[in-house]
Amino acid sequence: MSTIYVLNGPNLNLLGKRQPHIYGHETLADVERDCRRVADELGHQIRFHQSNREYEIIDWIHEAREDGAGIVINPAAFTQTSVAILDALNAFEQPVIEVHISNVHKRESFRHHSYVSLRADGVIAGLGTEGYQLAIRRIATLIKMSGPSAV
Repeated sequence: MSTIYVLNGPNLNLLGKRQPHIYGHETLADVERDCRRVADELGHQIRFHQSNREYEIIDWIHEAREDGAGIVINPAAFTQTSVAILDALNAFEQPVIEVHISNVHKRESFRHHSYVSLRADGVIAGLGTEGYQLAIRRIATLIKMSGPSAV
C-alpha cells in the first residue's frame, strides 16, 4: 500500500468558513474524509496535513521523499511566493499534482503565477474540493504506470 501525501497551505484550516462563495462550504475535515475514501478505494493510504507555516510544509515534503509515492499539494498563498517549497518539491522524485479549489485564472492577476507549477506533473484548478479526489486518482494512475519498483 503506497502513501500519498496531501499537503495544504495557509488558511485552508478555515475552509468552509472563509469566503464560502469562492471556496465552498466543505471543511478541511470533509476534504480529508473524501481523500481517504478515494485513496482506500484505490489501495493507497493518505498522510493529510495542513499548516500556515511554510517550514512545516517543506518538512512534510522532505518526509515524503522517504516514504511517499506521490504528493497532492494545495500550496494556497505559498503558490505565488515560495521558492523554498518549489526547491523541496524539486528534490521529490515521485509525482506531484497541484490543486486549487478556485479557478485562480479568473481571479486577481497575482494569483496567475505559481512556483509550484514549475514542478507539478499536473494542475487542477477551479473544480472545488473535488479537485483533491481527482488529483489522488491521477497520482494513483501515475504510481501504477511507474511500476512497483518505483514505489
